[in-house]
Amino acid sequence: MSGSRHDAATDLAHVLDGIGGPLGLIAPLALAGCLSVYGRWRSAVFVFTTSVLANILVVLPMKQIVDRARPPQPWVLVNQGSFPSGQVFMTTTLVVAVGVVLFPPVARRWWWLFAAVFVAAMMWSRTWLHTQWLSDTVAAVAAGAGSALLLWLAFAPLLEREAVRAAAGRLFD
Repeated sequence: MSGSRHDAATDLAHVLDGIGGPLGLIAPLALAGCLSVYGRWRSAVFVFTTSVLANILVVLPMKQIVDRARPPQPWVLVNQGSFPSGQVFMTTTLVVAVGVVLFPPVARRWWWLFAAVFVAAMMWSRTWLHTQWLSDTVAAVAAGAGSALLLWLAFAPLLEREAVRAAAGRLFD
């Protein structure tokens, strides 16, 4: 990535950096809170577990174990540990969780298309800003998708029960 620090592409990368950074925790927490308010606590627990806890339990230990150096001279402030990309991991897990809890199965195919483009944009952003190697972002997508899909499988019985209760109008019973 050999762009300029002062062009439109870099501005877009900075926006994505903000979305994927610590501010990116606001979206899953707000979604979990909204789901809880509407009586969908099972979905809220799934979103929180997939988007927040998985990041802590998967990415942070991997960063400590691998301890890979970042590319030289990153364009934004970063901590140590490049592998895997925490921002790409969180983006991947969040788009899977949103697809599961907010979209019916028929509409998910369109969501997955948007999600793939969004995750690819986050991958580009991380490499454009010289904060991660491309392999760090690819590993983050693989780890994020794998974690989210395993958690979806684990939560499937709860989510199905919630869907039945919602169809019957009995979420708060």
